[in-house]
Amino acid sequence: MASLFEQDIQTLKSVGEKRAKLFHKLGVFSVGALLRYYPRHYEDWSQPLTIEQTPFNQPCAIRATVLYKPTETRIRKGMTLYKTSVTDGIKDLQLTFFNNPYIMNTLKQGQEYVFYGKVTGTFLKKEMRVPEFYPVNHAPSICPVYRQTEGLSSRMISNAMKHALILLPNQIKDPIPYEVRMEHQLCELSYALEQIHFPKDMDCMILAKKRLIFEELFTLQLGLLQLKSRIKKETSLPPLQDYTQEFFKLLPFTPTNAQKCAIAEAMADMSHSIHRHPMSRLIQGDVGSGKTVVAAALCHSVVKNGMQAAIMAPTEILAQQHYLTMLSIFEETNITVGLLTGSLTAVKKRKLTEQLKNGSIHLVIGTHALISDTVSFENLGLVITDEQHRFGVAQRSSLAQKGNQPHILVMSATPIPRTLALMIYGDLDISVLNEMPPGRQKIETYVISSRKRPRALQYIYTHLNAGRQAYMICPLIEQNSSDLVSVEQYANSLQKETFPDKVIGILHGKMKPKEKEAIMTAFSNKEIDVLVSTTVVEVGVDVPNAVIILIENAERYGLSQLHQLRGRVGRGNLKSTCILVSDAQNEEAVARLKILCSTSDGFRIADEDLHLRGPGDFFGEKQHGLPNLKIADMAEDMDTLQKAQSAAQHILLQDPMLEQSKHQGLNAQVKQLFSIFNGQGFH
Repeated sequence: MASLFEQDIQTLKSVGEKRAKLFHKLGVFSVGALLRYYPRHYEDWSQPLTIEQTPFNQPCAIRATVLYKPTETRIRKGMTLYKTSVTDGIKDLQLTFFNNPYIMNTLKQGQEYVFYGKVTGTFLKKEMRVPEFYPVNHAPSICPVYRQTEGLSSRMISNAMKHALILLPNQIKDPIPYEVRMEHQLCELSYALEQIHFPKDMDCMILAKKRLIFEELFTLQLGLLQLKSRIKKETSLPPLQDYTQEFFKLLPFTPTNAQKCAIAEAMADMSHSIHRHPMSRLIQGDVGSGKTVVAAALCHSVVKNGMQAAIMAPTEILAQQHYLTMLSIFEETNITVGLLTGSLTAVKKRKLTEQLKNGSIHLVIGTHALISDTVSFENLGLVITDEQHRFGVAQRSSLAQKGNQPHILVMSATPIPRTLALMIYGDLDISVLNEMPPGRQKIETYVISSRKRPRALQYIYTHLNAGRQAYMICPLIEQNSSDLVSVEQYANSLQKETFPDKVIGILHGKMKPKEKEAIMTAFSNKEIDVLVSTTVVEVGVDVPNAVIILIENAERYGLSQLHQLRGRVGRGNLKSTCILVSDAQNEEAVARLKILCSTSDGFRIADEDLHLRGPGDFFGEKQHGLPNLKIADMAEDMDTLQKAQSAAQHILLQDPMLEQSKHQGLNAQVKQLFSIFNGQGFH
């Protein structure tokens, strides 16, 4: 099977150079990759209906005989119709095809076929447009449907798949060990691949799917657990002395019990009280749960132990916020804090990198600039990445490689369901901050239609006149052909018609880092009354005086993202409001927005978001830092994930590097799935 991943897709019968390029668009470059290109869904052709029984506008199969050769009608330039009628002996049905001259010779008069498609028309005259069809003797019971691209139909992919399956070795070596297959009642790989693409019946397909889902999750967990074990190599870092109590005296408040617990768990990892390996931990907490204080406490102890710490944030705005927070906390100490971002001048960057190298900077906060080749440390002891879902595992590893097995802390303000965290952070131990610091205000949340926008704007204006500030969120940066309002247009409209006497600022992702920084600084300093922004403020700075956030086209965002945006207000002790503007009518969108109004629990919201939208959309278009899963579903297959994780742990206890001959197939599978980590320890 592994060698088929090296065999070019173009070597298959019926796949020439032009068609190979279309397969490339689907991410399929080899025969092995084609075999792992699973159907999106299946059509059941096994129970053809009579024409009388066919429902309107629902896909179904019929068995019928062609009454006459298709006729050709040109209706306009570039559009030709081909029509014929078929009969099941009782009723007739008209078939219509568009721009398909081959149909004239493909459908033979007097021959019987199985047709599949949607029936339209009336009870007296039914019609099926562009149906799929096979001669009766060759019709499948279950027909696979693949994700397609223009010029490459599901039928073409299916034909190529038949040729690919012929190339499977007769005695294919199954990568999943026999005892694991027996324990979890899994079929063999060759059977699974045949039945997932061309199932004899739905039971065979379910059996194949069960095996392939387990295999994918099993491989994923093996890779993540291997990564975890490699992070947890013996370390030369000395056990850390705990300076937590000294750190607490620097704070003007008492940390929550959840913060104290998370700090204690991390300090136990770093003091090697149990094992001699570096910490590898995720601190997961809701918006405003105080992750930064946990990070600061650990940085303090690491620096007091004579080492350096680094915090990597996904944006300059967030890096700047952390930098200012750390400066404030460590003002009365001897701990030096530096900020390294892409917008620094070459001179400042050179000076800062020299200070990191000679150890005169103890704590550095930065963006991806931290992982550039020019950055090195005298003695890096702790690496912290914030908003981890925005970084890949490889980026985390790149920063860690600048030290000698340093401790690793990952922070995420995006609450993730525990089961999903198991998959995404399979290489980390997890601490949860499930307690809010005292004084945090509950944010009142309302959904309104655009008709009520004038009242909402008046409400905002009242608060602006009282000296408060507001965020207004728009989905677009510039105006385009859609009916969505752009940030620029929205800001201009507000300035002219609604808030003529107020200062309005604009913030979006296409601005230069220095411009963004200047705007956020001005907003923080109360020089801007209303900040009109895209979701770039999702992880922005704290502005306690901002008490209202209005989000336009709220239905366009995921629940978790809306929850993050809502967390921009309520940062101080003032009552705060979130107004969601949406004219969405569909039930799912309305239900989602109602959930946001009913709870401020980010973990419950995350569960609902995962349930409603599925994991593919949970973090946007891609699960950042994870290999792409082809058949497993993180929401549906959690039971399988836990079984796969347990099986993976058992295998790695016997053979941590998968070096035994019976695990060679598994080793190849892990490398195949984790090919995005080239150079990060998987090859």
